[in-house]
Amino acid sequence: MFTGAAVLLGVSAGQAQAAEVSYATKCVPPSGIGLPDVNGTTKVDITAPATAEVGDTVDIVWKFTQAASKNPDIIDLPANSVQPSGTLKAAGAQSADIAMQGPRENPAIPKGGAMTLSDMKGTLKLTAAGQVTLTPDAYVVNALSTDTKCAPTEAVRPAVTITVTAGGGGSGSGSGSPSTSTSPDPSQSQSPSPSTSPSGTPGTSPSASATGGDGGQTDFTGKVVDIPYTCASPIGEKRATSPIQINAKKSGGSYDLTVQFKKSVMDSPIDIPAGKVKPTMQIVLGGADTGSVMVEGPLNAATIPQGTPIEIPDLKGVYKPGATGDSTLSPGVLTIEAMGTKTVCTPDSTAVSLTLNTAEQASGASGGSGSSSSSSSGGAASTSGGLAETGSGDHGALKALGLVAGTAILLGGAVFTFMPGRRTR
Repeated sequence: MFTGAAVLLGVSAGQAQAAEVSYATKCVPPSGIGLPDVNGTTKVDITAPATAEVGDTVDIVWKFTQAASKNPDIIDLPANSVQPSGTLKAAGAQSADIAMQGPRENPAIPKGGAMTLSDMKGTLKLTAAGQVTLTPDAYVVNALSTDTKCAPTEAVRPAVTITVTAGGGGSGSGSGSPSTSTSPDPSQSQSPSPSTSPSGTPGTSPSASATGGDGGQTDFTGKVVDIPYTCASPIGEKRATSPIQINAKKSGGSYDLTVQFKKSVMDSPIDIPAGKVKPTMQIVLGGADTGSVMVEGPLNAATIPQGTPIEIPDLKGVYKPGATGDSTLSPGVLTIEAMGTKTVCTPDSTAVSLTLNTAEQASGASGGSGSSSSSSSGGAASTSGGLAETGSGDHGALKALGLVAGTAILLGGAVFTFMPGRRTR
């Protein structure tokens, strides 16, 4: 158990040794989730050869026997959703930070259950004769797309000691830096530049007239515009870009609107049952008119498998003009409701997709939100003339949202993993 025990007991060359170390740990959940830091105890077993020679590359295993926290009593974690990585400190005859990483393998972890992390592995090339100690240090728990970072809050004692002899692998002196491979950091996600969206059919922009005439035209096709979104969840922000098109069909003095997303902006981190996902969006009015119009899509008709894009269906609503003249329609706030929680995506910038020559209608949209077609499970429209509400009155639901696809043991996550540049519909 104690440092150097294998040497004192005369372990033969190359025989593996293992020892458990426990240390006080502070784990910091992703920012914005609204939960406090976790202070707990980490217990790990470190396995490495008792003896080796200069020039050898030795295999090291880090086994968690206790994580610093349990899974909070909010949501179950699915199987194979958690991956650990960390750093093991080598000291003594040579110094090095050894990158350790485990596979994304875990059983399903119920609410309040003990956290189960896979074994982490790494290698160290020995460069100097003498005693080399191995001490566990900071580690990261990644669940799908988010990280919880854990670090010791006290001095950690070495777990094992490797006795390194000169042998035939090199000189018995010197402490050159070993060549260690660095495991990929799960917290780093690529942000590829979004591919150029397909060119849309230019929207019809008839000349304004005093009466809002449109020359008898009834169907209006908008331009496809790339809209960059920042999507807010309890764990912070994610960004994605999607080409969007707004089309309209005149019906009396109003317009039936259809909004089409040409590309999925998010992947599902877990299997989502049918009837659990509903999108809504605010269309921002400009030009002659002001305010916004709510459009909404149907609930998902089929299960959305884990890892597949969540397609946004056509969003529909009714625009009742509140002004006479050229009125513009631009994509606004997108809200995704899933299993009782919300993810809200706000445009970093927007662009006009459609321009209509409108005639003012009684109780129209000017200065407020336009009417939308209703459904049994529709979202609430903005009532202040601005964009949709971006929060949730249910703080517990927000926490659940953060944990559906996030770090559930050590807190964090987001319902959706945003994937810019994915599939075009």
